[in-house]
Order: sequence, then structure tokens, then C-alpha cells
Amino acid sequence: PISRTGIQVYNYVLADSTFIDKKWCYNIVYYPRRKNELTFKGDFWVNDSTFAIKSINMEASKSANINWVRDIYIEQEFDVLNDSVFLLKRDHMMTDFALTKKEGSNGMYGKRTTMFKNHEFNREKDDKFYREEVNTFNKEAYAKTEEYWEENRFESLNSNEKGIYEMLDTLKTVPKIKRFYNIVSILGSGYIQVGKFDIGPVFSTFGYNDVEGQRIRLGGRTYFGTNDPWRIQGYTAYGFKDQKVKYGINARVMLDKKNRFIASFGNRRDVEQIGVSLTTSNDVLGRSFASSSFFSSGTNNKLTNVNLTNLGFEIEPVKNLVFESSFSYRTLSSASSEFKLDYFTDDTFSRTANKITQSEVNFLVNYTPNRKMIGYGVDRIEVDLNYPRIFVSYSQGLKGVLNSDFSYSKLQMFYRQPILIGGFGRLFTTLEVGKTFGTVPLSLMGIIPGNQSFFIIDNTYNLLNYYDFVADQYTSLHLEHNFNGKLFSRVPLLRKLNWREIIGAKAVYGSVSNENKAINASGQNYQAPVDGYIEYSAGIGNIFKVMRIDAAWRGSYFNIPDARKFTIRVGFGFYF
Repeated sequence: PISRTGIQVYNYVLADSTFIDKKWCYNIVYYPRRKNELTFKGDFWVNDSTFAIKSINMEASKSANINWVRDIYIEQEFDVLNDSVFLLKRDHMMTDFALTKKEGSNGMYGKRTTMFKNHEFNREKDDKFYREEVNTFNKEAYAKTEEYWEENRFESLNSNEKGIYEMLDTLKTVPKIKRFYNIVSILGSGYIQVGKFDIGPVFSTFGYNDVEGQRIRLGGRTYFGTNDPWRIQGYTAYGFKDQKVKYGINARVMLDKKNRFIASFGNRRDVEQIGVSLTTSNDVLGRSFASSSFFSSGTNNKLTNVNLTNLGFEIEPVKNLVFESSFSYRTLSSASSEFKLDYFTDDTFSRTANKITQSEVNFLVNYTPNRKMIGYGVDRIEVDLNYPRIFVSYSQGLKGVLNSDFSYSKLQMFYRQPILIGGFGRLFTTLEVGKTFGTVPLSLMGIIPGNQSFFIIDNTYNLLNYYDFVADQYTSLHLEHNFNGKLFSRVPLLRKLNWREIIGAKAVYGSVSNENKAINASGQNYQAPVDGYIEYSAGIGNIFKVMRIDAAWRGSYFNIPDARKFTIRVGFGFYF
């Protein structure tokens, strides 16, 4: 309500005026111009000469398009120092969480009050003080006695707040509450907690592809608490068609908490769909949903046997700036008799090999400004995804090391930027650029990621099949704009549904060198998007608060074999 564009969204009324702390202030009441938009209503007191806010009350509009929340109320009070420095003195927030916005329905209140005092000014400290990140998770805070808090709280607890401790202890013994908590925990994390061990992810238990047939997977991880300094994860899987056992195991340990210096080691032997992401990773347990989806279109037999071992180190010397280095060793071979990864091994193009052995060193930088994380253990939780990300990776193939077959250099860049466009929602842009220097076979090239499942998979092309396009240099751009219900909120019949409009466009350009074409003995046609491949999409999100449906249209390359010109994709998730 106090932004420069607020006049486009709110109506304002001058309600009162008086002296506050010896300064003449006006009381302004504000309320939204339209329904169903993400707006507040309330009032604020503002100084007549400095325009400094002395206090403000904000309550979310009842018709605001927010899920799982019935009401939000915020109070803030400020002090003004020398007419130029504005200090937040008190910040109170109350949220009413509920499955529906119907009055009288069951729900839960969340309240947070933060107070500030004893500010220090004009006392210069060492540069180290200003660079050091304040760790908000202090274990000692949980060991303080009640007498300590009674003496040091800025504001005493009222009777309702004191009763929360007793209420929580009681709720832990109520069977219905325990069942509800367990269900929400499983849906949120994907794991079933059994003592100090978690079983899961449960959503990966069953799968299907044309090579393995029906697939069953059982996995788990150590879990002593949210902030574990080390963690071991693993799984085993079995395919009923190929009758083979697969497995993966990975361990991560934090060696230095201050700089988040983490070492990891793991090994995986599994069947995988290569080429579902342009920006490659050595994540040992990372296996795409596309590798074993029950619901997919076309054949899914272009799978690869992967045996990957990885030793890695990462450090975060500056907040949200991570440096990683790793050494990996892998073997790759076709998992299907109907799919080949063969390549010529001699200059006369007379001898071929069908298995690749490759050692590789990798160095990467991952910068995520404004990212907010919860926890301080080896694994942390992201608060949301509305932050930019810049990822740069350099990989070097080590021919001859552990009998490796190829020497090459691979440079990749990934850039994602969410852009808030006033009251018209948020635009997500994703740019990927990569180039491989040297001669490599199909399995080491950049496969333009297709999506043959019926579900939405980020950074893939919905109308491409696997291996439709390959490239050793590429540029990919994804644009997706979510209007957050801005348009539907103006249509009376659609307003109450709280649907959200989404539009998007994707494009990729790439090419393949003559040297890489020459060693190809796989029988797979090397087709690169040299003229630029494009597709468009439009969708509706927030259906029943958890569902999204997208329609996608092909914009070019209509004549390639088995080309799909139109498709529907579905996604699920919990969104506010």
C-alpha cells in the first residue's frame, strides 16, 4: 500500500491527524480497488514532513487468491532517528491457516512478534564483523531456563501464550493429531520416519519403463534431526523384466560448519534416461522421473546402463556462493537391444565399441543471491524458489586415466531469473548455454531434453521425444509467466475458482561438429536444431489448489519422424 504503484491498486482516505512523539502525523485508511487480487486493507500513520511511517496495520483481503491461509494480519511500529533513519521497533504477524476460507472451519493460528531495542550507531567495527553471517540457529538458546526468558524478554507472555507449551504437549498425545502430522510429513518430505532412519522417497517406490518393465525401489536415509552434520542415503531397485538388481549409495559430511565445507562420496549402478537435462550433474542419487514413469507416450527404450562413482568437495565461503570440485568415473552402455551407443574407435572407421569408460574432473560455481535457507546441517531446506541462480561448470575428460576413452573439455552455463512484473505476476526466465570441445560419442554429447511423460518436468521440451535432437554446442531459452490469477479475477464466473493463468515459450538452437558426426556408429541420426526449435504453452494452475494443466504447441520442425504437434501435461504441488 505504500509503494509507488499503490495508487493503481488501492483507494486511500484521510481519516485523522494528531501529534505522535511530538511529530504531526496523518492517519491514512486504504482498501483494494478490486477483488481477488493479492492486496491488503488497513491504515497507517505517516509524518507530514519526512513521510516516515510511524505505524501500519495490514490485513489480507478476504478474497485474496492465497491457498491454505484464511487470514493474515501484520502490525509494525517504527522510530525515526534524526528525520532520516527509520528503525523498526515492533513487528507482529498473525496467520490463520485453514484448508478452506469458510468461517467456523478448523484451522491453526501462527503468531510471531519481534521487538528491537538498544541500537548502536557511529561505533565502527572491524570489516570481519560486517562480512560474517549471523547464524540464527543457536543451540544454546534452547537450553536456557524459563527464569532466563522471564528476565530477558522485551515483552512478557500473556496467559494465552503461556498456555501454548502445555497445549503442544497435550496435542502430541492425541491419536488424530499424530496421524494428521504423519500424513503431512510424508507428503511434504516424501519419507516415512522410523526412529533415526527415514524410508523413502515413497513416490519413487514403483515405476515402469520398456527395459525394466515393472520396477520396485526401496530406499532410505539416516535422519537424527534437521541439522545433521552428516547423512548417508541409499536405495536398491529391481526390474521384473530385465531381472536385474540396481543400487545407489551416497554419504555427505560437513567438515567445517562456518564455511560449509562438505565432502561427499557415492556409487550408483542403475538404468537411466540420459539427456533429460542440458546442464549435467554428478549427483549420484539423482535419477530423473523420466527414467521410470508409469504414464508416458511413445516408447521408452533408449535407456543407458550407468555405473557412476563420484568424489566431491564443496565450500561456501560467502553466503549463497558455492564452489565445487569433483572427480567422477563412469561406464556407459546401452540397456536395450533396440538402442545403440556405438562409436568408431579408429581413423579408418572400421572398428567400433559399444561401451564407454570415462574419468572426469569437474569444477563449478553456483551463485544464488537472495536465496533463503532453513537449517545449518549438511542438508538444508529452501524457503522458496524466487531467487536468481547463476551456475557455471567446467568439465575435463581424462583420457587414459583408469582406462578412460576420451579427452574433451565441456563448458556449461545455467542462468535463471524470476522477474516480478508489478501487479501482473512473475516471469521466470531460464537460459542455458553449453559447448563441448573435442570429439565425443553420443552418450557424452548434449541431448536436447524431451519429455515423453504426461507430467510437467522443468527445463524440458514437452513435444520432443528422447534423442530427437543432439548437439555439442547449444543455447536454450525458457520463458514462463504466471499471472497469479490477475486475468481470471476480473471474470465473475471464474473469480471464485481462484485459478491462475500461465503462458510460456521455449526455444533451443544447437549444432553438431563434423568430427562428432564421423565417429557415430549408433545408427541414431544426429539431428541438431540448427534452425531453432520452438514450442509454446498455455495453462491453468491452482486447480483444486494442487493441480496444474498445460497445453503445448510445436512451433517448428513439424516434419521430423513421430513429431507431436500438440500435447497436454499435468503437474501437482502445494502452493500458497
